[in-house]
Amino acid sequence: MLNRTLVPQSAARLIQDMIQNGELAAGDKIPSQREFSTKLGISRASLREALLTLETLGLIKTEAGRGTFVVARGSATNSGMAPWRYSDSYSVFDVFQTRIMLEGSIAALAAGRLTGNQLQAMEAATKQMEVCWAKQDLLANVEADLEFHAIIASACSNSMMRALYQVVREQLTETQRQPIPITEPARMEASIAEHRKIISALRENDPVRARQEMEGHVLNTARCAGLNP
Repeated sequence: MLNRTLVPQSAARLIQDMIQNGELAAGDKIPSQREFSTKLGISRASLREALLTLETLGLIKTEAGRGTFVVARGSATNSGMAPWRYSDSYSVFDVFQTRIMLEGSIAALAAGRLTGNQLQAMEAATKQMEVCWAKQDLLANVEADLEFHAIIASACSNSMMRALYQVVREQLTETQRQPIPITEPARMEASIAEHRKIISALRENDPVRARQEMEGHVLNTARCAGLNP
C-alpha cells in the first residue's frame, strides 16, 4: 500500500489524509497500533514513527492511560507543543542553539556556490510552504521547509559541516516540526518572508548577510517555541 523506501513518511501522509477527509474526525481515538499497522500493511515501528511525527505537528495527541486521539486544529486541547523526543540526549534549547551556529555558518559558506537550479528549487520549496500552510497540509509544509534547508547544506563548501549537518539532522528536523502547533498565521508568513531574504542573500553571493538572515530565521523559530537561545 505504501512506498517502502519512505514508509513512516508515507504512513504519516496517509493518516493525515484520513484526518483531513473526515475518515478520522476530531476526537476520534486512533486504533491500537496492532490493528492500525495491520490495516495499513506496515510494521508497528513504522507506524509509531508516523504517529510521533503527527503528534509533533499537533494533529494527534496521546493521553496517558486513554490512548491517542485526533485533535482539532486550534482547539483548546491543541494549545501546546508535543513532548520533546530527544530529551534523553539533548534539550530543545541546545538543538536550537546549535542550529543557529551551524546553519548560520553553513549559509555563509554556501553563498556563491548555489546553482541557478538550486536557487529555483529553494524558491519552489518556499512557495510550497506557503500554499500548503494555506490548506493546512502540515506534513507537506514541513517537508518543503526541510528541503529548503537541505539544499543550502548541500552547497556548503566545508565537507565536515555538511557531514555534521547530516549527523544531527533528525534533531534539527524535529525543531522545524516542534513549533507548528503553536505557530500563528502571522509567524508562518514571517517565516516564509525570511526564507526569501535568505535566498536573496545567497543569490547575491553575500556570505555576511546570508549568515545574518539564517541566524535570525532560526532564532525567530526558537522564539515561536518560547525559547531565546
